[in-house]
Amino acid sequence: MVRVLRRGYAGWSDEGEIVDIELVEGDITAQDVDAIVNAANNSLLGGGGVDGAIHRAGGPEILAACRALRATTVPNGLPTGEAVATTAGRLRARYVIHTVGPVWHPAEDRSHLLVAAYRNSLRLAASLEVASLAFPAISAGVYGWPLLDAAAIAVRTTRAEAPPFPVRFVVFNRQAADAFRAALTS
Repeated sequence: MVRVLRRGYAGWSDEGEIVDIELVEGDITAQDVDAIVNAANNSLLGGGGVDGAIHRAGGPEILAACRALRATTVPNGLPTGEAVATTAGRLRARYVIHTVGPVWHPAEDRSHLLVAAYRNSLRLAASLEVASLAFPAISAGVYGWPLLDAAAIAVRTTRAEAPPFPVRFVVFNRQAADAFRAALTS
């Protein structure tokens, strides 16, 4: 089930440009967008949560593309905050943009890495000339990032980057939707 919580959240970038943002509670793998962002682990070889769902729904083409990246571009794995793109396999999207978010730690400020994950994903999407992009709540699942802070960083970074395409935040439950709604309306 996909429930559109609100269309057309408009925010202003630092340069005064309108940023088109949408919030959806549902399955990121079912989104009809040009690119889907995968909250990947640094191996790029699949895992749990969003990462596992994208690999399962997209089929073996995504894993094959990730293995090719590991054999060439990122032999030691994708560093936290960086982003790479692959085919989307059997997904509706054309691309999957894989990014590694940081694991939250109460004694160490790693927010710059979460900002980098969003920023680098947005910039890569722009270089691919996508028409639309869907994000999960990066680091807000098993990586333990506090949801309200993760949502605020996601929205603030997206507005600051002012992408030339609509951005859709696809969240997995009502609690995440509430956190993103609060960030979008602040």
